[in-house]
Amino acid sequence: MSFRTDYYKYADSIDYANSDYSNGYNFEEKSATEIKSLFHELLNQGMHGICFSMYEEGQRPGDIISEEQVRRRLEILAPYTQWVRSFSCIEGNEFIPKIARELGIKTLVGAWLGDDAEKNEKEIAALIQLCKEGFVDIAAVGNEVMYRKDLTEDELLGFIAKVRAEIPSHIPVGYVDAYYEFTIKPRITEACDVILTNCYPYWEGSTIEYSLAHMKSMFYQALGAGQGKKVIITETGWPSQGESFRDSHPSPENAMKYFINTQLWSKEANIDVFYFSSFDESWKVGPEGEVGAHWGIWDKNEKLKYTEGLPQKS
Repeated sequence: MSFRTDYYKYADSIDYANSDYSNGYNFEEKSATEIKSLFHELLNQGMHGICFSMYEEGQRPGDIISEEQVRRRLEILAPYTQWVRSFSCIEGNEFIPKIARELGIKTLVGAWLGDDAEKNEKEIAALIQLCKEGFVDIAAVGNEVMYRKDLTEDELLGFIAKVRAEIPSHIPVGYVDAYYEFTIKPRITEACDVILTNCYPYWEGSTIEYSLAHMKSMFYQALGAGQGKKVIITETGWPSQGESFRDSHPSPENAMKYFINTQLWSKEANIDVFYFSSFDESWKVGPEGEVGAHWGIWDKNEKLKYTEGLPQKS
């Protein structure tokens, strides 16, 4: 997800003074090495979920990705996560939930919807098939479609209804978008079994010091809109390099701090979070600027970040 100008309209309504929105771990007296150690300690304890980064250097959406590449990357992630989120069901993405099942990882599987009607039908058919074959734990029908205006609300609702009608009833169906969309589009909220919300304090210009409180505010707005439905944070993260956005500054230290606060809150409050993202992806430089390529916990060469200066494992 990149910056969305409509964030400010809804961010202004967040109750930042709410005392429940604590700012998380106190890093004031922690050295860089101590922050790295805590980051790796929490990573090794395991995340609830992570977003799968599909593309190597020189690849981009639309390329056909091999089963071998998907398997190699999932095997890297398997020791660190209970769930994986995928964004598409075609062009090699269909391997993600199948291999995840082999590795004992649960799956939030997305059908990518856009302005190509033929491709949309292929995505929906593939998602339904994967559900029927038992590879899907949660089905996501579309990602930020309303923001991009690729479909009308009625068209999206039609796809959600189709998937709900054709897959096993025990699989929850939802739609992924920014937290405030579930307030301003109640018909979509009503159609979802589960609220799948993207929360990015970075793209709202938050300081790193206030970023956890900001994310909590986003989550609770979506929770209120859902009126009792389960809310899952399907994307959140902080970049390690690239351009700043207002008071949001990318750096390795800030990326580690945000990860630490997110994981501690997720465990303490029992919030399901899919961290964004697994690997850096160079193709995102185009749509988002340099910062788009640096959201991974692993770099583009599949090397774990932030290990410099730490004791080497024997």
